[in-house]
Amino acid sequence: MRALITGVGGFAGGHLARHLLEQGLEVHGAVRPGRAPALGLLQESVALHEADLLDKDQTRKALEAAAPELVFHLAAQPSVALSWKDPEGTILNNVMGQLHVLEALVQLDMRPRVLVVSSNEVYGAPASPDELPLGETLPLRPSNPYAVSKAAQDLMGYQYFVGRALPVVRVRPFNHLGPGQSDQFAASGFARQIAEAEAGQRAPVLRVGNLEAQRDFSDVRDIVRGYYLALTRGQPGEVYNLASGRAVAIRALLDGLLAQSRVAMTVEVDPLRYRPVDIPCVYGDASKLRAATGWATTIPLEQTLKDVLEYWRVRVASHA
Repeated sequence: MRALITGVGGFAGGHLARHLLEQGLEVHGAVRPGRAPALGLLQESVALHEADLLDKDQTRKALEAAAPELVFHLAAQPSVALSWKDPEGTILNNVMGQLHVLEALVQLDMRPRVLVVSSNEVYGAPASPDELPLGETLPLRPSNPYAVSKAAQDLMGYQYFVGRALPVVRVRPFNHLGPGQSDQFAASGFARQIAEAEAGQRAPVLRVGNLEAQRDFSDVRDIVRGYYLALTRGQPGEVYNLASGRAVAIRALLDGLLAQSRVAMTVEVDPLRYRPVDIPCVYGDASKLRAATGWATTIPLEQTLKDVLEYWRVRVASHA
């Protein structure tokens, strides 16, 4: 089968490309013109098509050239923090990019299965503890610009299923981390600071934001395996959570990484790293996807943190 990944050069996109290749699929990727994805050795195995998804014609040409049977739409502005600074850019990028993909498929009379990647952020804050773990039937209460963009993508995916007969499957992944993630995100940001301190490139002072928030963390390699299973075994028109089912404090990520540090670090709270709105505790219910596909998380958080820190050690050493 031929699969097209939009955002193939992103954090989850590279891991998904590797997983699809391991499953024996022919993998194509959409990338912005002039921007080579950091796929490493995978680049020789992925057929790349240049397309700015905000350009309708480029998007259509890329889809026509790839002629995919599966479309994994991952391309998006992924940062909640950045969305507060640039709400317009976030909503334009995430909503219009997806609109152009879905419209191009309709215009080309192509009917591949399409994965629309929403987010647990669309649920917002639980109205009461009784709502935890968060399930797919809860109302959408987005509380930041990124969440608004993801809610729009989610609803648009359903609209193209009922209105345009596109076999769209929607997923709402909870927080995921792993090697290759931007240092804008907590665990990766901590790991980079530790790796730079170990290499003598910065003082052994680790700057942090809110450590008390609790989130549902999974390894990105488990998440992309869930994407594949959801799209190939899930039911078009349905939406599925991807979650570990347990809440972990940001402080636990920090402690897990500090335990592996080769230098003694001092931790300092940086008020600039706090968000305007930060939900105290969130974790999800993935029983619907598990019943449909058998998916469950398998990689321990301790292993993920070890891999994240090792990724940054290698990267810091290579830029020394």
